[in-house]
Amino acid sequence: GDIVLLTKPVTLTEGDRVTLTTDVPVATDGTSKPEKLLYAVSLPPVRGQIEHINYPGVPISSYSQLDVVAQKVSDVHDNSHGAGKESLR
Repeated sequence: GDIVLLTKPVTLTEGDRVTLTTDVPVATDGTSKPEKLLYAVSLPPVRGQIEHINYPGVPISSYSQLDVVAQKVSDVHDNSHGAGKESLR
């Protein structure tokens, strides 16, 4: 089926960490198994990285909807100067 992805911007300041929830990225592919959906980070955050909470400091390039539901994924600011809103892509 068709895949629908809805995202909201995440605002981070220097050193912030935001745990992704289903309010930020949420997707559906029309099946009854959304936990099997996988996200690929095609454009990483400008000032930081996406991390799995079990492996802090290690950037990841993909994660699952199940990881998001379990609040296991974070957008982490790298402490560089500047803050802003970023949308997951």
